[in-house]
Amino acid sequence: MPELQVSWRRLGVLVSGRGSNLQALIAAIGRRELEATIAVVISNVPGVAALDHAAAAGIETLVLPHTGWPRREAYDEALAEALHARNVEVVCLAGFMRRLSSRFLEVFQGPVLNVHPSLLPAFPGLDSPGQAVAHGVKVAGCTVHLVTAELDAGPIVAQTAVPVLPGDTGETLAARILVEEHRLLPAAVARVVAGGWRIDGRRFVDA
Repeated sequence: MPELQVSWRRLGVLVSGRGSNLQALIAAIGRRELEATIAVVISNVPGVAALDHAAAAGIETLVLPHTGWPRREAYDEALAEALHARNVEVVCLAGFMRRLSSRFLEVFQGPVLNVHPSLLPAFPGLDSPGQAVAHGVKVAGCTVHLVTAELDAGPIVAQTAVPVLPGDTGETLAARILVEEHRLLPAAVARVVAGGWRIDGRRFVDA
């Protein structure tokens, strides 16, 4: 039987841009829909809006640029060490535009969650809404999954469907999916931090 996970409360959020999903997490914590604390927000890009949102909420921010490192794994080790130094137990990727290596997962060891704008396993990688429109699918959506070394392929925690409308472009579909991401991510994080779940093969299973 896979090990049953206990609860965690200290989050680290990794960002690279505007931070709308970060804002959704902050708002959910404020409404007590997510019983957790964001210990730090780390960006690999200086000057992004997400850092301003974190600072406005009184959350510690850290800029850790990914350029100039001798190897990819060295950056990921430093990132994991920065999270450990702040006693982070769960990591949320909220628009973090950099793929984490297996070395990060080995060093950090706790759950790492990502929100992706498709109904995985369909359309992994970049521009998933554009891929959905180009393929002519009738239903798209978003997925929160646990991060593994394989791109967008970890156990699925939660999903929400979004219809593809006539005349949709990748941009219009992405905007509607983002609204659902803002609902789905805090709810999925709340499930993970509460504990009482396990991984059975590729499946995220509630106790």
